[in-house]
Amino acid sequence: MKVLLINPQTPDTFWSFKHVLRFISKRAAFPPLGLLTVAAMLPGDWELRLVDTNVARLKDEDLRWADYVMISAMIVQKESVNEIVERCRKLSKTIIAGGPLFTTGHADFPHIPHFVLGEAEEIMPQLVEDLSAGALRPHYQAARRPDISQVPVPRWDLIDFRHYATMAVQFSRGCPFDCEFCDIVVMNGRAPRTKTPAQLIAELETLRLRGWKDTVFIVDDNFIGNKNLAKALLREMISWRSRVRAEMGFFTEASVNLADDAELCELMVQAGFKKVFLGIETPSLESLEECRKLQNRGRDLVETVKTLQRYGLEVMGGFIIGFDNDKNDIFRRQFEFIQRSGVVTAMVGLLTALPETRLYRRLKREGRLDCETTGNNTDAVLNFKPKLNRDFLTTGYRNLMKKLYEPRTYYQRIQIFLKDHRPSGPSLRLSWSDFQAFLKSFWLLGVWYRGRVAYWRFFWSTLLRRPAQLRSAIELAIIGYHFRRVANGL
Repeated sequence: MKVLLINPQTPDTFWSFKHVLRFISKRAAFPPLGLLTVAAMLPGDWELRLVDTNVARLKDEDLRWADYVMISAMIVQKESVNEIVERCRKLSKTIIAGGPLFTTGHADFPHIPHFVLGEAEEIMPQLVEDLSAGALRPHYQAARRPDISQVPVPRWDLIDFRHYATMAVQFSRGCPFDCEFCDIVVMNGRAPRTKTPAQLIAELETLRLRGWKDTVFIVDDNFIGNKNLAKALLREMISWRSRVRAEMGFFTEASVNLADDAELCELMVQAGFKKVFLGIETPSLESLEECRKLQNRGRDLVETVKTLQRYGLEVMGGFIIGFDNDKNDIFRRQFEFIQRSGVVTAMVGLLTALPETRLYRRLKREGRLDCETTGNNTDAVLNFKPKLNRDFLTTGYRNLMKKLYEPRTYYQRIQIFLKDHRPSGPSLRLSWSDFQAFLKSFWLLGVWYRGRVAYWRFFWSTLLRRPAQLRSAIELAIIGYHFRRVANGL
C-alpha cells in the first residue's frame, strides 16, 4: 500500500512566523505533528511519503505514486485544502481527511469521500483494515476519547529536520476550563488525558538521537491541566537532561494559574522551559465573566505575568477584542496592559465564533452569526454581529496592532520585559541559524527596513545595560518584525 500524507499550506498568520524564517534560513516554523503521528499508526510494511506544502511543492508525480491520499488540516488551511482536493480529483485520487477543519466542517467538502472525525487513535485499526480490503466507509469516528498512553512515537524519518525552526511533541490533550469561545473542549474534552512521562521522554530521546538540539514546542491544550502529572513529567525531564546532557529548550501553552504554583514554575525552568503562552484575553473583568474565563478573575494579571518573568519564563500572551461587554476604551486598555506587563509577543485577535463552541451556539440562537470563520483571528473580520459598532472594532483593531508593533513602541516593550525577566535554568546552545539570524538582523532591521534608528538605540542600550540578555533581545526584535508585517497587512 502506498499512502501520501499531505500537510496543506498555512497562510501568513501570527503562528506561521513566516517573516522570521528568512532570518534563520528555515522553511516552516513547525512540522505536521498530527500527520507524523498518524503515519506511526499505519502498518510498517506500507510505503509512506509526506509532503508538507509549507516546505516543498506538491508534485503531480507524488499524487500519481499514491494509492491513497491522507490530508490533515486546521480551519486556517481551508483554501490550500481546496486546491489539493481539486488536484486529487483531476487525478482520480481517493482522499481520507482528518483534523480540526473536517471534524466540525466536513460537510463543506463534497468532493472528499472519506473522513476521520475527531481523534484517530482508537479507529486506526478499523481504518487500516478497510483500506487493505478496499472497503472504506464515508465516516470514521470513535465512540469515546482515546487513551493517549498508547500513542506511538511520531515518524520523524518522514521529514527533513533542516527545514523547520522548531520540533513539536504532545504530552496531554484537553483542558479543565470551559471558556465560551474555545474549541479545545469540543475537540479534546475537559478531562486532561496524558501520555506517561516515559512515553514523552522516549519521543524527546528519539529527537535527540536524530540530531535535534534546538527548541521543542509541547503542543498541549493546557500543559498544566493536570498539575500533578505535569510535575511528574518535569521531574523525569530534568533527570533525562542530566543523564544524556540534552541541549534542547521548550515552550508550551498553559493557563494563568501556573503563576500560583512556585514548585511547578521552578520545575519547568529546571527542565529547560523558556517560554509559555497564556490566554490572558482581556483586562476587562466584565468580559472575562462573559466568556467564563474564570481562572483569570480575582487576580492582578500584570503581576501574574511579572511573576512568571521573574521565574525565568517569557510570557507570550493571547488577547481578544470584541466581547459583548467590551467598552469603547477597550483598545486603550489592551494597549496599556500589554505595554505595562511586558508581554512582548502579544497575539491580539478579534473574537471569532468557532464551529460548535458554546459561543457559536449562543450567537446562532441569538441570530447573530454572519458567516463561518476563516480560522485566522487576524483577518480583521468578525463573523458575527457585535454589540459595539463593527467598523469601530475592525478599524480600532488594525490601529492597535500597528501601534503595538511600531518599532519604537515594540522595543520599549522588550526593555520592560528584560527588566523583570530573570534568566534561569539550563542555557541553550547558540546554533548556526541563531548566528545567521543575529547577523541578518543587523542588515535587515538595522539598515534595510523602517525603524532602523529605533533598532540601533535598542541594540546599544541592551548591550550596555543588559549584555547577558542581548541574545533574547535580538530574538525578540526579529520576531517583532514578523508581527509588524502581519499588522501592516491587516
